[in-house]
Amino acid sequence: MEISQGQVVAGMLDAAENASPVDAVEAVTRELGAALGARTVSFLIADLSGRALVRLAHVPFHDAGGARHDGEEVATVLPFDGGPAEQTLRTQSVRVIGGPDGWTVLAPVTERGEVIGLLEMVLPEEPAAQVLQEIVRTAHALAFVVIANRRHTDLFEWGQRTTSFTLSAEIQRRLLPASFTCEASAFTVSGWLEPAASVGGDTFDYSLGRDVLHFSVTDAMGHGVASSLTATLGVGSLRNTRRRGAGLLEQADAANTTVAEHAGARGDYVTAVLGRLNLRTGVCALLNAGHIPPFLVRSGDTSLLRLPDNFPLGMFTEAQYREGEITLQPGDRLVVVTDGMRERNAASFDLEAMLRSLGDLHPREAVRALADAVLEVAGPTLADDATLLILDWYGGHPRSRRTSAGADSQRASAALPD
Repeated sequence: MEISQGQVVAGMLDAAENASPVDAVEAVTRELGAALGARTVSFLIADLSGRALVRLAHVPFHDAGGARHDGEEVATVLPFDGGPAEQTLRTQSVRVIGGPDGWTVLAPVTERGEVIGLLEMVLPEEPAAQVLQEIVRTAHALAFVVIANRRHTDLFEWGQRTTSFTLSAEIQRRLLPASFTCEASAFTVSGWLEPAASVGGDTFDYSLGRDVLHFSVTDAMGHGVASSLTATLGVGSLRNTRRRGAGLLEQADAANTTVAEHAGARGDYVTAVLGRLNLRTGVCALLNAGHIPPFLVRSGDTSLLRLPDNFPLGMFTEAQYREGEITLQPGDRLVVVTDGMRERNAASFDLEAMLRSLGDLHPREAVRALADAVLEVAGPTLADDATLLILDWYGGHPRSRRTSAGADSQRASAALPD
């Protein structure tokens, strides 16, 4: 099977641009299948639960057979079961499986450590190393096709939702970053939100500058639409001041005033941890506004970071805010959670011990493992949102980063045991 380097990717991009946004992925996979002589080619998108893949298909007059459908659009959920698909995404490495129908190739579709989905194809013969390399490169390009085209259609978002969203959940989702994970040379950050039955107003956020990483975890008082609106005020204010170049104290002051003015009459407020990490020095400024203190995992030990006490945002208009500071060391893991991770139904959950046990997991898998652990002891329906953000620090940048198709292979989690 002879293919020139870049030939498949060039054909993919042309096919994606010539197709409509809803047809772009299918156009790309058809182009790829033709170039490689594949029997079948499929793209499976990552479900919003983080615990499944979803196969999207456009099948006119097709009986969905238990799958979700919207007109002619069909979404079939494939839960993670520790099998080849989950292992491929976990380890961020291509897999080849021989079978009676041909050779199945599974390649992660990833961008900067964020799992977009999985590329699955069946080839008539065992692929050579050069073909596998081209498949991996193509899977990476497919991530950008999905990212670009989902801006123009709800199809991908619809496919990823295995459960219906309430209005409050819809508002809350819009407050989260477009990507839950980001790998860079000096760090990896990953966030997660496990929603309650009645949305509790939690959010997490981050933004990468040239030499600084901004991040936050917030928890708006109450539940439902009211808490989502209060959260919108808080997050909107924090982003507005951050984008104007304001420091943590200015961000907190502005958010405090905003929430107090527009939600204070209802007695609503927002607890928060705000962070600003200098990527050259590892110095991390932290501001705790009435929130659970962050955890630091260092050399296998877990401790709470003692920071200056501050009132929640919006509680008192005249409140004055103070920040603290820590210098991160290579190998440190900073963890910020909301009180849903420590709710009364999870009283038996030893969060500190769990954090110590997850040290070898990529933050992408670690946040999901923590959410799973809370659900196991307090679920299946949480009384309050459980939200967390994990930041791994590797050392100042610029430093070398070894990537393969959108992920750093050295940071990937190990395969699940057989």
